[in-house]
Amino acid sequence: MAGSEMLEVERKYDVGESDELPPLASLPGVERIGPAEEEALDAVYFDTAALALASRQITLRRRTGGNDAGWHLKLPVAAGKRREIREALGNDPASVPRRLQQLVRVHTRDQDLVPVARLKTRRTVLRLFGSDGTALAEFSDDRVDSQVLVEPRGRANWREWELELVDGPERLLKAADKLLAATGHRPAALPSKLARGLGALYPPDRVPVPGPRRNGPASALLVSYMSQQIEALKTQDAGVREAAPDAVHQLRVAARRMRSALATFRNLTDAGTARQLRAELQWLAGAVGAARDSEVMRARLLELIRTEPPELLLGPVAQQIEEHLGAASRAAHEEGLAALDSGRYFRLLDLLDDFLTEPPLSESARKKARGMVGRLVTKEGSRLRKTVVALDLDSTATPADVALHDVRKSAKRLRYAAEAAVPIFGKQARVLARAAEDIQEILGEHNDSAVTRELLLELAAQAQAAGGNAFSYGRLHALEQSRGDEARVRFFRIWRNSPPGRLHWK
Repeated sequence: MAGSEMLEVERKYDVGESDELPPLASLPGVERIGPAEEEALDAVYFDTAALALASRQITLRRRTGGNDAGWHLKLPVAAGKRREIREALGNDPASVPRRLQQLVRVHTRDQDLVPVARLKTRRTVLRLFGSDGTALAEFSDDRVDSQVLVEPRGRANWREWELELVDGPERLLKAADKLLAATGHRPAALPSKLARGLGALYPPDRVPVPGPRRNGPASALLVSYMSQQIEALKTQDAGVREAAPDAVHQLRVAARRMRSALATFRNLTDAGTARQLRAELQWLAGAVGAARDSEVMRARLLELIRTEPPELLLGPVAQQIEEHLGAASRAAHEEGLAALDSGRYFRLLDLLDDFLTEPPLSESARKKARGMVGRLVTKEGSRLRKTVVALDLDSTATPADVALHDVRKSAKRLRYAAEAAVPIFGKQARVLARAAEDIQEILGEHNDSAVTRELLLELAAQAQAAGGNAFSYGRLHALEQSRGDEARVRFFRIWRNSPPGRLHWK
C-alpha cells in the first residue's frame, strides 16, 4: 500500500458504552451482514505545535494494525467526505512521507510536524452486502483509548460507531441516519476521533467571513473578496506541487485578483500593508506562472505547425521548439516549486492570514458599500478609457504592442473590480465584468502573438547561426503577425461599437 488515494464517505455516531448494535440488516439494499472481524489499531497523529492542520479539519496519522496500515492524510472535501491519501509505513515512525508533507505545506509552512496524539482502537467490523454480493459499506464498532502527547497532556476513552461506504450509494448513509435516530443515536458532534481525543485543545471551527451588504460597510466587500481568493490560492497550492492540470493558472489568477483588488480598493486599507502585499503577490504570480507561459506558447506553436503544409517546414522546427520550450518549462517549474518552499512564500501566507484576522482598514472603509464601491469601480473604468484614448484611435499609425498590453492590463483590473462588486451590484456588475473580460481576452491573444514572435526571432537566429534554415521560423512569424493584427482589429471594432459601461448607484 503506497501512494494510493480514495474518497472517504462516512458517518460517525456517538454511542453509549452498553448500547446494542442497530439492526443494520433492515437498511435498504442490504441483503446480508458479514461475520464480525476484530482489529487492533494504533495510530499516532501528527500536526504542528499550534495544531495548524486540526484548525483546517485535516488529519495526518501513522497507523499500524488492520488491513490499511500506513500513513494516512485526510483532507476535507464536503460534509462527511474526505480525500484520503495513503503512503507506506516506512522504517522511521517519526518521518512523515515527503509527499504528505508537501500536500499540507501551505498550512504548516516552515513549522515542524510533531506527534500530538495517540489513539488505540479496538474495532469490530461488520460488512454490509447487497443482493449481488457487492460490499456496500463497512460498519465499525470502535472502542477508543486516546492519549494527548502535547501539553497539557491527558487521556480519554469512548465508544463510537462508524459507517463508511465501500460501493454503496450515499442514500444508504441517509437511511442509516434515520435508522439510528430512531434509537436515539445522532451523527457525532465532532468531525474526527482526533477532535474528540484532543478535547479542549482542538481548535474551534473557523468563523466564516461575513458577506457584504449594500448598506453595510465597504470594508466587508474587500475582506470577503480577499478571503475567497486566499482560500483559492491555498486550495491550488497542493495541485501546483503535484502538477495537477490548471493548478498553476488558478493559483496565479487568485494572486492577481488579490493584487488587483488591493489596488482598486486601496483607499479602504493601510497603504503600506497593501503595497507590501501587492509586491509579494506579484512575485508569487511571476515565480509560479512562468512554467505555464512556456507551456501555453509551446501548445500555440505546435498547433500552428500542424496546420502548415509539410513542404514548408524546412528543418526540425517542431523538435527544436519542443526542446527549447520543454527545457524552459521544466526549469520554470522547478523555480516555481522552490518558491512554494521558500520562507518568502510562507511569510506572504502569514501576511494574508493576518489581513483577515485584523484587517488594516482605513476610515473610508466604514462608508456604505454601494456608493464607495461604485465610485472605485467606476474609477477603474475611467482609467481604462484614458489608456485607450492615449492610443489615438483616429491615427493611421499602428499602436505599439506595449501600449495595447497596457490596455489589456487596465481591462483586466476593471474586470476583477467588477467581479468583486457583484455581491453589491448584481447583474450590472456582471455585465461590466464580461465586457472587460472580452477586451482582456482579445488583447491577450494579441499579447501572446507578440511574445511568440519574439521567441520565433530568437529561434530563427539560433538556427541560422548553427548553419540551419530559418525559413520556417520566418513563415511562422508572419502567421503570428497576422493573428496579432486580427486581434488588434477586433479590439478596435468592439471598443467603437460597445465599450464597457459604468455602474450606477445613485
